[in-house]
Amino acid sequence: MLKQLKIAVLFTIATTVLCGIVYPLVVTGAAKLLFRDAANGSLVRSNDQVVGSKLIGQPVVSPFYFHPRPSSAGSGYDPLASGGSNLGPTNHALADRINSDAAALHAENPGTPIPADLLTTSASGVDPDISPEAALFQIPRIAKARGISESELRALVQTHTVQRQFGFLGEPRVNVLELNLALDAAHPRQQPK
Repeated sequence: MLKQLKIAVLFTIATTVLCGIVYPLVVTGAAKLLFRDAANGSLVRSNDQVVGSKLIGQPVVSPFYFHPRPSSAGSGYDPLASGGSNLGPTNHALADRINSDAAALHAENPGTPIPADLLTTSASGVDPDISPEAALFQIPRIAKARGISESELRALVQTHTVQRQFGFLGEPRVNVLELNLALDAAHPRQQPK
């Protein structure tokens, strides 16, 4: 009996060290060596300052910028509370939120169909991408706010549209943070005096 207990304790210690320390260190080291950008959070820098991550959406409400999908993660775009709302199609809170968002979007761009991803939240609540259609829908608002032509904005969206991976995986998408940074680089906002 004592021999079996000794074997069980030694096996527990060995597997704890192997699976809890050695394996995570090897995987983390390999990731940092082979995939440095992704392993460090795919951080985006502007003027030597971190402004966000390519992988985590963040709230944008200014009329001068492209807006991401709505978020239901925590109080909105909280990566520590990532997840969908789990509200069903018959839930009044969901219907009220969608109707409110739809009314605001119709006021922004009347007569144009609203892309679904501007009304629905993603499963994670921190999706950094929108569809090209969602980006194009926002062009009239941004063109008016910044005083630039819609054709310039369309070209910018087209340039930042990432096609399906390997030609068949996923959907075309636009990273909101990268698009907004490119927008600022191409058409800097005038600072109020």
